Amino acid sequence: DSLLLRFSSRIMRRTLPAFALALSLAVVSFGEVFAQSPVAITAHRVLDGTGRSFPNAFVIIERGRITSVGARPAGFTGPVYDLGEATVLPGLVDVHSHVVWYINSKGKLHTSDDGDTPAISALAAAANAYATLLSGVTTLHSPGSPEDKELRDAIARGELPGPRILTSLGSLNERSGTPDELRQRVRDFKARGADVIKIFASRSIRDGGGQTMTDDQLRAACGEAKSVGLRALVHAHAAEAMKAAGLAGCDQVEHR
Repeated sequence: DSLLLRFSSRIMRRTLPAFALALSLAVVSFGEVFAQSPVAITAHRVLDGTGRSFPNAFVIIERGRITSVGARPAGFTGPVYDLGEATVLPGLVDVHSHVVWYINSKGKLHTSDDGDTPAISALAAAANAYATLLSGVTTLHSPGSPEDKELRDAIARGELPGPRILTSLGSLNERSGTPDELRQRVRDFKARGADVIKIFASRSIRDGGGQTMTDDQLRAACGEAKSVGLRALVHAHAAEAMKAAGLAGCDQVEHR
């Protein structure tokens, strides 16, 4: 994963002494990470994400990509950032999070009518993204909110610190239309830049979790998602809804 922030190793060791440090938090600036010549990070222990552990290993980054993990390459002359006793591991992935949700000044989950201004909401979302990155997460799956787009794109442009965000920009449910209308709405999400399609196929578990979308609706939504190259993520609690999503060719079921 790309390295996103500049930090000092002294600050990292003081504030996160007991935790492994994600590669995204290494001591490398934007210019150095994306420069033509490689840079290196070394630490007491490096985990490569496949179960292997390397003592005093070198992580080589070229143009924002990790190209090798292990011994120092022969003839390497680029900058080396030594994280000392820290443990370095690949960035973590949060597979389900709502990054623009936050607790407002009244101590409750923010809603559109709670009096918070758009600026307050934008700052809260940016703060959530920053905190997520500091926790070691470098990719975040955020299914649901149209507001994700601006945050995702600002991070991608390097204007804000945060993890790479994959978002559905909204959702579909049994009230989203006929099968043909659902297909069009999937295409609309694709055109708006959605990374995934989110589908509510059941009630909440608090309401019994029963299936709400028809089999034809599910087949239309998931089939169209596949045809435009997007994953179809289905919110399903009850067994009938999960089974219907599977038979419709949907890619993944959450909240089961």
